[in-house]
Amino acid sequence: MHGLGIDVNQIKKRIRFCNYLSVAQIYLKDNFLLTRPLTESDIKPRLLGHWGTCHGINVAYANLKSWHKAAPIKPNFQFILGPGHGFPALQANLLYDDELAEYYPDATHNLHGIEYICKEFSWPYGFPSHAYPGTPGVITEGGELGYALAAAYGASLNKPDNFIAVLIGDGELETATALASLNLHKLINSPSHAQILPILHLNGYKISGPTIYGRTSERELLNLFRGFGYDPVIINGDDTEEFQIALQQLKPNTFLIMKTAKGETGPKELDGEKIADNYLSHQVPLPDVRTDAHQLLMLENWLKSYNFKELYDEFTR
Repeated sequence: MHGLGIDVNQIKKRIRFCNYLSVAQIYLKDNFLLTRPLTESDIKPRLLGHWGTCHGINVAYANLKSWHKAAPIKPNFQFILGPGHGFPALQANLLYDDELAEYYPDATHNLHGIEYICKEFSWPYGFPSHAYPGTPGVITEGGELGYALAAAYGASLNKPDNFIAVLIGDGELETATALASLNLHKLINSPSHAQILPILHLNGYKISGPTIYGRTSERELLNLFRGFGYDPVIINGDDTEEFQIALQQLKPNTFLIMKTAKGETGPKELDGEKIADNYLSHQVPLPDVRTDAHQLLMLENWLKSYNFKELYDEFTR
């Protein structure tokens, strides 16, 4: 990309890689590279996880890490994840960046590491389905929605060399804690503290229906955040160049509103019901893959859509 030396295609590959691993962690206990057709024995006996937010988390994380690596405004980068129930995405990114192995030696940059995080995700005595304090850099349980922005402002105090990006779910922003935290910008906004970049993940749906902000007009959204003292910018998260340009043009009070469809890149429809871009993608969008041959084939095609073999070869170099 112009000026920063950012490889937009590499960002897209990283997102595909982490999307694949997000799905694999939720579903698979074997056959992680799809070297043969999926069978019932490859699927975990109990499916527990949250797919719907994962793509958006991967989009935000990949763009932020690439931008900061190429043009660090401040040397110490922190990422705070509001929708911590999307733990498969965070775990995939930590594996990709080789940051898990320091604490979990089995999380290696090869097939063994992929097998390890997939088998242990949402498994007894392994990793839970939400982010948790055993995750490098995490201090809370990922299902506690609403605290991310307040935590970001607290972490910013007297840390002028830090840059903190905080991802806030649009369902999360409906909580009283998250809304009240928007006022902190008026109290903690000086060069003596870290710069904070709030990012609203606007995917339109929560666990059981549409979000308030997903049904709010762009004009209302922009005016809402302007009223709190921010300079809001709406971006299409899946347009990598647009995302990178927005990051290049950051101001101290920028508030990004990142639009991605709920469950994007996942199944579009099941049994006549809309899955992607709907609340039905929030958790496990294909719940009966062990007993339904059609759903099992859908899962296999879903995984194949990421062309993971190409990405895996680059990952292990």
